Amino acid sequence: MENSKVQEILEKQVLTVAKAVEDKIDEEIQALDRLDLDDLEALRERRLQQMKKMAEKRNRWISLGHGEYSEIPVEKDFFSVVKASDRVVCHFYRENWPCKVMDKHLSILAKQHIETRFVKINAEKSPFLAEKLKIVVLPTLALIKNAKVDDYVVGFDELGGTDEFSTEELEDRLAKCQVIFHEGESSINASKSSVQTRRSVRQSTRSDSSDSE
Repeated sequence: MENSKVQEILEKQVLTVAKAVEDKIDEEIQALDRLDLDDLEALRERRLQQMKKMAEKRNRWISLGHGEYSEIPVEKDFFSVVKASDRVVCHFYRENWPCKVMDKHLSILAKQHIETRFVKINAEKSPFLAEKLKIVVLPTLALIKNAKVDDYVVGFDELGGTDEFSTEELEDRLAKCQVIFHEGESSINASKSSVQTRRSVRQSTRSDSSDSE
């Protein structure tokens, strides 16, 4: 008897959830049905503009050295690098095993996160910067946004305290500071676009939506 009551309750819950999902789908279908040719053209044009803007950003980032993990040869060049890009991860290193471990992960992330410039600089050959930024433990990552150091990752303490941390763990730490976007800039813009698409295009065109970083 108890089992039949439980089964009945579960069936009602499943039906309730299914009805809610069905209603949501019906609502989205109705919104699409209300689109006319002008609405669809406006939607298409806005999407093209978003893609064009994203392509321009990517080209600019690549021209600045994004997408690669490169070395700053002399410390005076550090300032021009951080001024040119909105987001920079700078690895202060020396020739030792822990810094080589960090190099491995940063080389991977540089290719995955083209929205951010990834660089390294030899701390022992950059005494002015090391003193100014209070770099003591190596490796240290300076997380720089809008030409200002926003945060540091010092050694491996925040990464499990071992050199066996994963690239994903370092990625999560950088994303927490928002010096990278967790799925890349294009993924974020695509997400924004998909949300706008599900709403009535007439509503979207009346509001001035931004495509800021």
